[in-house]
Amino acid sequence: MDNENGRRALIAVKIVHTVVWAFFVLCILAIPVLTGRGEYVAAAWFAGIVFVEVLVIMLNRWRCPLTPLAARYTEDRRPNFDIFLPEWIARHNKTIFGALYFAGVVYLVLSWAAQRP
Repeated sequence: MDNENGRRALIAVKIVHTVVWAFFVLCILAIPVLTGRGEYVAAAWFAGIVFVEVLVIMLNRWRCPLTPLAARYTEDRRPNFDIFLPEWIARHNKTIFGALYFAGVVYLVLSWAAQRP
């Protein structure tokens, strides 16, 4: 593959990766919002969707499956080489959104349990 095609392929992977990332961030943020509205089943669905992604990342040695695909097209290995995010967010992505996900799930479980007779 020539440089121009490689550059285009990398941009395509980064776009897809960014869209997928945004989807999961929205799912994570929806959990406490839906919980606060008492929509526990919907919040649980979002928690389950994110949990599947966590499993995928765990099974892929704590990397997104798109990362090795992007690596084919560049020598760059900065934390954001494979996604359109600021470097500091890409570097701390799992910590930031993992904590938000965990907190949202705890809030969901405790709130839902408190509503049950």
